[in-house]
Amino acid sequence: MPVIAVINRKGGSGKSTMATHLAAWLARQGAAVMLGDVDRQQSTRTWLKRRSPTLPAIAPWTIDQKNVLKVPVGVTHVVLDTPGGIHGFELAKVVMSAHAILIPVCHSVFDRESAAACIAELMALPRLASGRCKLGVVGMRIDARTRAAETLQEWADGLNIPFLGVLRETQIYVRSLDSGQTIFDQRSTLVQADLDQWEPILQWLQPVTQLQPPAPQPVAAPAPTPVHTPRAPSLMPAQESLVHGSRLSVFAPAPLRQ
Repeated sequence: MPVIAVINRKGGSGKSTMATHLAAWLARQGAAVMLGDVDRQQSTRTWLKRRSPTLPAIAPWTIDQKNVLKVPVGVTHVVLDTPGGIHGFELAKVVMSAHAILIPVCHSVFDRESAAACIAELMALPRLASGRCKLGVVGMRIDARTRAAETLQEWADGLNIPFLGVLRETQIYVRSLDSGQTIFDQRSTLVQADLDQWEPILQWLQPVTQLQPPAPQPVAAPAPTPVHTPRAPSLMPAQESLVHGSRLSVFAPAPLRQ
């Protein structure tokens, strides 16, 4: 069962935004996904309560009789949203079960310094040091055309950490989250620029999620224009008919790799 954790010690870095969007994307691919907070505040549970039942389902933690958080039965993918300030044993516990870690980082020097300290602690843990868990960085609330994006790219390169791109600052994220949605729940024509920014992140996660990329939709060739050739006069006129056929394509959700 793939587990993706979103980690950054610094509060306000965009962890919950990233975690909710990852969970929503997985749900739209047909995965049985759980979104859970590692801390007791359970802030993503509030977002889940706002989510319409008409949208692809995302499960929260279940709590057993001993008040222990557990992954619900039948879940195939897990996304974990971690609290600010996480370190030491609590951080190690998350990493023990994670297959991929995403670190959202804002552009200021203070954000980069805090993230660098977190990355150093993560890379010292056996699961990351051995390559059993992968780690990537995403710039948050950054215009890809600015020097801030270049600075963050250079910073990640200096740490030898994959830089997966940036997500811009836009009210689309705010409005979507307020209603229990994400940009993946909006009409693509309204959020195409943002969907494009998510593409390298989702491609990087593909070996972990084990979800096949959607098959490209074939484009039907245009019907040929009939060419009328002159005919010699006939004693008995004939009737002609031109029948145009159409192609029906049926698409099924991509299967999960076993």
